[in-house]
Amino acid sequence: MLSKRIIPCLDVKEGRTVKGVHFEDLQDVGDVVALGQHYARTGADELVYLDISATREGRHTFTQLVSRIADGINIPFTVGGGISTIDDAARLLDAGADKVSINSAALRTPELIDQIAARYGSQFVVVAIDARHQPLAPDQAEADALWTVCTHGGTQPTDRELYSWAHEAQERGAGEILFTSMNHDGTKHGYPCTTYARLTAGLRIPVIASGGAGSAHDIAEVLAQGHADAALAASIFHYGEITIPELKQALSHEGIPVRL
Repeated sequence: MLSKRIIPCLDVKEGRTVKGVHFEDLQDVGDVVALGQHYARTGADELVYLDISATREGRHTFTQLVSRIADGINIPFTVGGGISTIDDAARLLDAGADKVSINSAALRTPELIDQIAARYGSQFVVVAIDARHQPLAPDQAEADALWTVCTHGGTQPTDRELYSWAHEAQERGAGEILFTSMNHDGTKHGYPCTTYARLTAGLRIPVIASGGAGSAHDIAEVLAQGHADAALAASIFHYGEITIPELKQALSHEGIPVRL
């Protein structure tokens, strides 16, 4: 059985790592280069760096900062934010990124997925999906809710729906899906595991779970019950609530395969 991956997320705004709740009320939590190095040293399997304001501000991801981060770590490194063309992707891969994550631009121009995959291979392409559901009916399961996909850092709803968009991204050449539940982001109340179980059942490619991690138990649930291939988290690592070695030991104790 393949090991499940633990991936700290560095949401970056104006060159600093930030964290909020439901994509709002962002708080500065530290230097992005130093945090990346710390997580790499302490057992992270990968890192994700998301320049969360690049698309809204209509600019490119900070290439120089990407180079600085990449120079200080020795684990796979995914970069997203402000990537709207294949040239943007090439620039970031040249700067040291191992993968690129595309979100708003993929929805605007789905052919971008095909283009990057054709030039570099599907293993370089992560399609990030930010989605939220409306309040649930009393007898409605979370997995059966209408999950509306949003763009521009979760600020603009679209007419796309989570499951069908994830499937299209896969067919166009995405190598992974990074799904963030906006309803759960930053709440530390756990992931929507039944939604992840339905999503993973309909795809052939790995799914990274994001949004809601508050404990090792939450992460164990989404990896086991949600069948996610990796768990991405931010707050619990940034605020020192659990270390990566402690998390992996807890997961291993639960019978979840991880790289110790």
